[in-house]
Amino acid sequence: MATATAADGEILKARTDEREYRKIVLKNSLQVLLISDPETDKCAASMNVSVGSFSDPEGLEGLAHFLEHMLFYASEKFPEENGLFKFVTEHGGSSNAYTAIENTNYHFNVHTDSFDEALDRFAQFFITPLMSADATMREIMAVDSEHQKNLLSDSRRMRQLQKHLSREDHPYHKFGSGNMDTLHVQPETKGLDIRRELIKFYDEHYSANIMNLVVYGKENLDKTQGLVEELFQDIRNTDKSIPRFPGQPCTLDHLQVLVKAVPTRQGHELTVSWPVTPSIHHYEEAPCKYISRLIGHEGEGSLFHAFKILGWATRLHAGETGWTMEYSFFNVTIALTDAGHEHMQDILGLLFRHINLVQQSGISQWIFDELSAICEAEFHYQAKTQPMSYAINISSKMTMYPTKHWLVGSSLPWKFNPASVEKVLNELSPKNVRIFWASYKFEGQTDKVEPWYNTAYSLEKITKFTIQEWVQSAPEVKLQLPTPNVYIPTDFSLKDVKDKDIFPVLLRKTTFSRLWYKPDTKFLRPKAYIKMDFNCPLALSSPDAVVLSNIFVRLLEDYLNEYAYYAHIAGLRYGLSLSDNGFELYLVGFNHKLRILLEAIIQKMAKFEVKPDRFSVIKETVTKLYKNKKFRKPYEQAMSYCSMVLQDHSWPWTEKLDALSCLEAQDLANFVPMLLSRTFVECYIAGNVEKSEAESMVQHIEDVLFNDPKPICRPLLPSQFLTSRVVELGTGVKYLYHQEGSNPNDENSALVHYIQVHQDEFSMNIKLQLFKLVAKQATFHQLRTVEQLGYVTSLSQRNYSGVYGLQFLIQSSVKGPGHIDSRVESLVKDLESKLFKMSDEEFKSNVTALIDMKLEKPKNLNEESWFYWGEIQRGTLKFNRKDAEVAALRELKKAELIDYFNEYIKVDAPKKKSLSICVYGNQHLKEMASDKEKTRLPLVEIEDIVGFRKSQPLYGSLKGCSQLKL
Repeated sequence: MATATAADGEILKARTDEREYRKIVLKNSLQVLLISDPETDKCAASMNVSVGSFSDPEGLEGLAHFLEHMLFYASEKFPEENGLFKFVTEHGGSSNAYTAIENTNYHFNVHTDSFDEALDRFAQFFITPLMSADATMREIMAVDSEHQKNLLSDSRRMRQLQKHLSREDHPYHKFGSGNMDTLHVQPETKGLDIRRELIKFYDEHYSANIMNLVVYGKENLDKTQGLVEELFQDIRNTDKSIPRFPGQPCTLDHLQVLVKAVPTRQGHELTVSWPVTPSIHHYEEAPCKYISRLIGHEGEGSLFHAFKILGWATRLHAGETGWTMEYSFFNVTIALTDAGHEHMQDILGLLFRHINLVQQSGISQWIFDELSAICEAEFHYQAKTQPMSYAINISSKMTMYPTKHWLVGSSLPWKFNPASVEKVLNELSPKNVRIFWASYKFEGQTDKVEPWYNTAYSLEKITKFTIQEWVQSAPEVKLQLPTPNVYIPTDFSLKDVKDKDIFPVLLRKTTFSRLWYKPDTKFLRPKAYIKMDFNCPLALSSPDAVVLSNIFVRLLEDYLNEYAYYAHIAGLRYGLSLSDNGFELYLVGFNHKLRILLEAIIQKMAKFEVKPDRFSVIKETVTKLYKNKKFRKPYEQAMSYCSMVLQDHSWPWTEKLDALSCLEAQDLANFVPMLLSRTFVECYIAGNVEKSEAESMVQHIEDVLFNDPKPICRPLLPSQFLTSRVVELGTGVKYLYHQEGSNPNDENSALVHYIQVHQDEFSMNIKLQLFKLVAKQATFHQLRTVEQLGYVTSLSQRNYSGVYGLQFLIQSSVKGPGHIDSRVESLVKDLESKLFKMSDEEFKSNVTALIDMKLEKPKNLNEESWFYWGEIQRGTLKFNRKDAEVAALRELKKAELIDYFNEYIKVDAPKKKSLSICVYGNQHLKEMASDKEKTRLPLVEIEDIVGFRKSQPLYGSLKGCSQLKL
């Protein structure tokens, strides 16, 4: 185990971690962890304050969350609204914050050259925050918009229901996020000045001695220490104690209950919850991890495997959740099928029977040793992550763990203590249980409503004797503990790579496949990354084909699960999904046993057969997924409609649902041989893999699928290679699509305002990217901060199969999409003025920021591979894209950027091609007809998306058959 130095001892770190660490305590008692990483492109900081929503005063729910918004707004030294956000955005970074139950975390990242000033701005929030009266109402609206966005989230609704059914005098019972009612209407009714209450809360709770800061820098530790001492020593220390909330949230009244709740979406979910001893007090022994490994296992003989055989469940998760130092819950959450919903009592009976099996089997040393070995491998060979994420992760742990374990946390169980595991196991008893059963079938059968999210529910008491009856009456199935895991890696050696290729090389090509290879020469971890795209022309040819292809890949995963689950928990993950060309396989993780898993997957693919019982379960799952599309958030609906307008070979979910309803197992049995009959496999293999190994893997796939005497697959004919093509919008025309939101209960509306600009070309790309950088912060400030149109507000660059454009995205409960669209047009006019007034110095600063962003090195193998795979998938193969675009940026003149804006983006640009997707929530539905009536040339209304798409010209494909010509 490697170590770093702290004033009071060593800090344990991963043996592959070359960063330096130092703990310091400032004279104001602020505890700080300094990190020095000479390799980093970005610096970051995270301040964790040990006060959260549990400290909200009675009747001022959401005050801690509101303070998070207001504190991060401006300071006396830097009074500009959203000044930090503006500064870091303009220098390649980002900033954010979150409020949890017992802490509030503020964080940012930025390019290294701008770190000192950003850190100064950040520190001032905690020294002299402005919390101006002008901003108060705007930020209350922002908090309310955030709440409105989450009102129909089933996960939030169920979590609040669990909190609601607890002791009213315990802070667990509270509503933490706040809304307009709790932060404005009710305080005003009581004669309270909310800003005064906010400042009072800040004065009472924010003190340097209960804050923890992580600073991730490029400079050496001494230099960073000097900077931190200078900037943060003036945070006041009023010697507060960290708020503690002793006692359990649940009394006997809240245990032995069965709660039936109505979700917003179709489906059934069962959550079985027990209050347990928090594992944090025994984190080196990992009692809850041990138990969750056994109850949540998915291999043969497991509880989930039994549910699968019976056709009762599609997912099971077990683990500790919602814990503090004082209390914790252990939850088992099961996604039920329709049949499982009808057998809830049997499912609970089998769950308690399985818990009894674990208890009677005793606590096994070998199971703990496996858990320990897996955790040790994961920790010591963990990939680097983004500095901000890393800083947040550590700062949020610093009050819970001794300094020695700040980096380790609970991730390295090493003390085998059967007693601590048995204690938690004994708490998973019928007398201690809370059962939450959510199903759309309970609609109209409930008699209570949770007040904050209006979730309908009913509650009944159950006795331990009832549960014992369920245990006895449950069907006889074979339950057993897991067998030893053959996938645990033991060889962590690094390959001796002779060729230090900077970019992927085309290592092998045949009529069946093409192999791109990129050895790991940067990250030096014993891991690999594999992507394989099975190009099957039939897969996307119709709604029926898409649905059948979807069921095929889901069934394939389903058949592999009992076996591949062992690989998953040993740090080797795989997945199958539909792609633009057919279906895609990925494998990521330790390379030692990766080949074994790959061969198992290919073998199962080759021997695929349709099992009618599993087909029925997967069909039911996919049916619910399609039906639940109508409950997507309005901004998700708008983005989906935009993709539908632009992307050829995309089918409406309603058509896929219609096709699915008629399909049977035999249809899939007939389809799969035809699907696979013509295939081309595009492969990318990267990481700790030798050339010969990579070639051998692909050769094995060809031998199994193509080279058999009766081959499953034959090569594609030249005319069969699929290309992803995009609709070319008309020049000088604005297209509009108006649609009612598909969820009648959602008040939110949404707008996507899309400007299509050009096909992939370096000199054009950089102008679009630079404009986006210049405009991003101004967009957020005007539309969200000033006009308060909605919490979801963004400006992004879109890339549809190599066709670039800009996307303004806003979701709002206060204004309809027609009004928002006009505000975007107005903003674009303001941006024109901003661009013309930009000084040469500002222009150079933005160019430098964009160059820094492009030169930012990938942090790990996954990031690097994601970029290269994107180039392969799109057929652009511009592996040197970043360097080429940087070279173009260095030559760019301000006048060229302005000319680009005038030609393609400004409101009356001669080559402008734009599309506005307007989705109307129930609050604004009455505006839709009048908005449509305003559509006059050069505005064009799209009535039928598929019909429109078929009538439009398409951009030529960047991929094209020539890329695959052999």
